[in-house]
Amino acid sequence: MAAIDNELIDYDFDDDDYLPCDDFDATSNSDESLPELVDDQTGEERKYAILKESDIRQRQEKDITEVSEVLSIPRNAASILLRHCGWTVSEALDRWFANEEEVCKSAGLIEQDLKIVVASCEVGDLTCHICYESDSPAKFSSAACGHPFCNSCWSKYLEVSIDDGACCLILRCPDPSCGVVVDQDLINSFKELPEQYKAKYARFLLRSYVEECGKRRIKWCPGPGCENAVDFSPGHCENFDVLCDCSHEFCGNCPADEAHSPVDCETVAEWSKKNSNECCTVNWIAANTKPCPKCKSPIEKNQGCMHMTCRAPCNFEFCWLCLGKWRTSGYFHSCNSYEKAKSRLYAEDNHRKEMAEENPWKRYIHYYERWTANQSSRKRALADLDEAKTVQMVKLCDVYHKSISELKGIEEAWLQIVECRRVLRWSYVYGYYLSEKEETKKNIHLFEYLQGQAEIGLERLHRCAELELIPFIPYYRDRPTPKEFHDYYLKLINLTTVTKNYFQNLVRFFQNGLCAV
Repeated sequence: MAAIDNELIDYDFDDDDYLPCDDFDATSNSDESLPELVDDQTGEERKYAILKESDIRQRQEKDITEVSEVLSIPRNAASILLRHCGWTVSEALDRWFANEEEVCKSAGLIEQDLKIVVASCEVGDLTCHICYESDSPAKFSSAACGHPFCNSCWSKYLEVSIDDGACCLILRCPDPSCGVVVDQDLINSFKELPEQYKAKYARFLLRSYVEECGKRRIKWCPGPGCENAVDFSPGHCENFDVLCDCSHEFCGNCPADEAHSPVDCETVAEWSKKNSNECCTVNWIAANTKPCPKCKSPIEKNQGCMHMTCRAPCNFEFCWLCLGKWRTSGYFHSCNSYEKAKSRLYAEDNHRKEMAEENPWKRYIHYYERWTANQSSRKRALADLDEAKTVQMVKLCDVYHKSISELKGIEEAWLQIVECRRVLRWSYVYGYYLSEKEETKKNIHLFEYLQGQAEIGLERLHRCAELELIPFIPYYRDRPTPKEFHDYYLKLINLTTVTKNYFQNLVRFFQNGLCAV
């Protein structure tokens, strides 16, 4: 069996661990200060930087200035050259010094002597080669190449191009034989061009610094409405999970819109492909409701934890995932093991017997169902987090005369539940491929034990934050005393700390191939 980290084995999710000590002096005084959430896990150094729009603009301007000064070229030319080279200063300089004529031609820059010849040939009124109207040179403009067109045609040409999207950044001179790029100063000089088009072009240019980043590892945050970007530090990086300032988590290395540790990007891509192939079948089997194992009444899961209780007079308690009886005598229910799930209560009906047969496709259903169930619980937890911040904590402040900052542990508990649901969700993908490969199948029992312990700890924290808080809400009859609330709060923050540390160790352990870290 693979070596295992003692920190994982030593965790014991027992109720007694989270109750106040016997010598804890908690009085009924409502002004008593609440304990603070303390993280005893040493944080890892963050290997990325969150960039706001002002930070991106500052970096872009700095790079343009550097290239302009080193090569002694105008800033507009430096901007065009940098964009052509993926906004990478070193590549722009290397290509310029290696073959200046070649890089100028490919980037759409013009040689200075050509512009002088073209400009010197223009005398008197000019004729626009788009509308064929003649007018004074004051009403004409040209790109760096010197080909003149009337300002009215220029404006229409630019409006259509900018409406087409970011391709306007490589917009060339309207002359069919010319390949010179139109720069930003020329666009901003047209009084006939509406301001919204100038702003739109500037926006495309700014975003190109991220979207066409070349060798740099930089990516927009995919969070709804977020305009931040993340830039990874140079060097080797094994974990690309990012927590943006907007609270959205995602992977900075692949198209996934969410963080997926402990699973690597290649496994996520493989899992997504498999899901798309099995989509119709899985959607048919993994229905939105499940029958009560005792009375067969349809049950809809409307809360986050997996502990279900049928309505009266049945009152049967069971697990939403395996439909087995919920065991509460001394420890929490766990059904993460595929082998155990096959044998637990499935013999009671023929359909469950079929699901328990050794079949690769049905093994996939086992992991897929738990993968989706934890995602549903995570979404529900996000909604509960919002309710806790906007409703429950406000009411608790009024009842127990505390400030919002003093009740921060409730919000931290829900944030930890959301994060643990994400990790637990992707751990089932990890387990699916672990049991599929011969060289790693020997570790499946160790994996399932650690995963089961994680589920037990998370379910305990989830129940504490979701159900055990209800008696303290103002509309609840026979509201508990301040001392009882103090004891509950201490239990909640202790549960949060222990669960957080366990999951952090678990992720490192899985990422290390089930070897001690």
